[in-house]
This record gives sequence, structure tokens and C-alpha cells, in this order.
Amino acid sequence: MSNLELRRTVALVGLMGAGKTSVGRRLAQELNLPFVDADTEIEAAAGQSIEEIFVCRGEAFFRDGERRVIARLLDGAPHVLATGGGAFMDASTRALLKERAITVWIKADIDILLARVARRNHRPLLKQGDKRAILEKLMAERHPVYADATFTINSGDGPPEEMVAAIMARLEDYIAGHPEAGAAAVTP
Repeated sequence: MSNLELRRTVALVGLMGAGKTSVGRRLAQELNLPFVDADTEIEAAAGQSIEEIFVCRGEAFFRDGERRVIARLLDGAPHVLATGGGAFMDASTRALLKERAITVWIKADIDILLARVARRNHRPLLKQGDKRAILEKLMAERHPVYADATFTINSGDGPPEEMVAAIMARLEDYIAGHPEAGAAAVTP
């Protein structure tokens, strides 16, 4: 359990398969904060899976719902938030995340992403052709924008706990220089 007391949400950004959910759950436990997956919240709000939203209503509808759900979540108490891969690409969502959260880009190389996304077949963007080519295109488009996150953590092929430890170290350093974002908890 951490001695950090956060005043802002920690929002994880990055491509699908980077580990935002698995790392996010563990990070939330370490910080003693709730974990929220934006995609799960969007599905609950829409009453449909993300895949169904993409097929029936289109990506623009999904992105609009995503924007509204993330804004609502950021109005609440601090938590660890796993965002969808495209959430940070929306300028207004990105601005809101940067204003109200500490954003962490979990960056993974193409081979790690491919291995992870191959485990499940539920990602609408990857159903449109060659997965490697799609991920390479997304990397080219999104990495320059993800680089605008508060800080970057490189995701290796190790266990999620390694990334949690790396994020915790970076959070401690960040909060030391940005007291408005949190504080070291006082122990009795």
C-alpha cells in the first residue's frame, strides 16, 4: 500500500494491448483507489458492447459517448482510470484529462502489442485487416499525441507489477514537484 494521497485521478493512456487495464487494476490497489475502465463505463451507459456501438452506431457516436463518460468520471473522486486507445486522441478529452488528471502513457513495442491483442478478438479497429499494419498505422498517428501525457512508462514483457512499481516511482517524483496533485500521506 502506498503512502501517496492523490488529489487527481491517474489516467492511463496508450494503444490497445499496452496493459492499461491489467496495470490499472494493480495500480489502483497499490494506491488504495477505485479502478474504473472507461470502456466498461461506456458500454454500461450505451447498453451495448463497444463492438456493437461501432457496428450499429459508428465510431463518431462511440467517441462522443467516450468524451461524455470520461468528463463525468473526472468530476468524481480520484481513481485510476484506464482509457480506450483513442480517447487521448480527442482534443477536448485530452485537454480535460491533462487539466484534471495525471496522465500516464503506457508505451509498448509492436511485438508486445501484437502478442497481447491476439489473445482476444474483440477490438473493432483490428477487424479491418492485418493487425500488424493497423497497429503500425495507429502507432504512427497516436504516439506523437500520447507523448503529451504527464509521463511515459515503457511496457516490457515483464509482469504488470514491474510497471506498477515504475509508475509509483514516477508519481512520487511528480507529486513532489506538483503538490496540487497530491501529497505523501501522514502516518500516525
